[in-house]
Amino acid sequence: MKKFFVLIFTLSITYSVMAQKLIEVASFGQNQPIGVAVAPKTNRLFVSFPHTEPYLFGLTEIVNGRRVPFPDAEWNKVDTAATESHFVNVQDLYADHQNYLWVLDSSPAGGAAVIGDGKKKQGRFKLLKISLDDNKVQRIYTFDDLPKDKSALNDMVIDNSRQLAYLSDPGLHAIVVLDLQSGKSRVVLRDDRSTVVEPGLKLHLDGKDVVDNKGNPFVSNVNGIALTPDAKWFYFRAINQTKLYRIATEYLANITLTDADLSTKVQLVAETGICHGMIADSKGNIYLSDSPEHAIQYVTTDGKTHVLVKDGRLIWPDSFGIGNDGYLYVSASQMNRLPKYNHGENKVEYPYRVYKVQLPK
Repeated sequence: MKKFFVLIFTLSITYSVMAQKLIEVASFGQNQPIGVAVAPKTNRLFVSFPHTEPYLFGLTEIVNGRRVPFPDAEWNKVDTAATESHFVNVQDLYADHQNYLWVLDSSPAGGAAVIGDGKKKQGRFKLLKISLDDNKVQRIYTFDDLPKDKSALNDMVIDNSRQLAYLSDPGLHAIVVLDLQSGKSRVVLRDDRSTVVEPGLKLHLDGKDVVDNKGNPFVSNVNGIALTPDAKWFYFRAINQTKLYRIATEYLANITLTDADLSTKVQLVAETGICHGMIADSKGNIYLSDSPEHAIQYVTTDGKTHVLVKDGRLIWPDSFGIGNDGYLYVSASQMNRLPKYNHGENKVEYPYRVYKVQLPK
């Protein structure tokens, strides 16, 4: 039996009477925002959009509330013959303290995708490193050593201290560790208790289970991840799971450790309920979405869970960014309102929006 070192286990959630207010930052009509990142040095805000109709841009910078294609218009043009130099499906964003924006362009095979049609047989993946000094692409990683028919890279964080990227892969039920120098990747903690769904656990939002038109419930293995600013701790969890886990990055970086070894290093942090996106702030707080409650919660370093904001507009809060202005930025993807999960009826409340909320003092 696998051993899990329990750091802190708590079922209690503190609902603060001083919960912060949600502020709209930008709206996007019928274009669904997914990834969000805020550059630590300059507070530049970036938002990504999946390649679904009506498609406008895959990656944008938000300037005075308006979308500007980033890094330029050419990268955002649809070109199925030159996918190496054009976005296919921008999934996640990460802005680091060295003034780089990292862009995960991930289009999993249909059978591996968290949300897919099951038709596409091969996935397409690339990770871009873009300098925010000149908005130029400096390097592209293509994950040639991953099984393109099974992988479904979803979220990523960058550990510049070790020159590694850590990515969640719900398709492989694993964490992918990418060496930023060699470009080679390792698959770790595959099918571990911490990376797989809790059997039978369904998402229950807006008074009903999130089930598609074929009767299949929404299911995602390891998905949301976060890295503390000191790069010491990596937090992760599945969507269809109620537990938040972490592991010290020194173990993820150790290529001599087996999955069995790594499993003994995983710590259970807290019971948090259903969650999608996550992010860590400079104090070590871990922010998590709370779709059932239309809320954002956070786990403090003592393992206690608090509510930052609760607002009916937070419909499937998905991705986070933290600015140097003291605000947490979040996209509301409204995934459960799509026709796919409502017998063909579109229940999305347009326009799609990105919000911000003040961080706790």
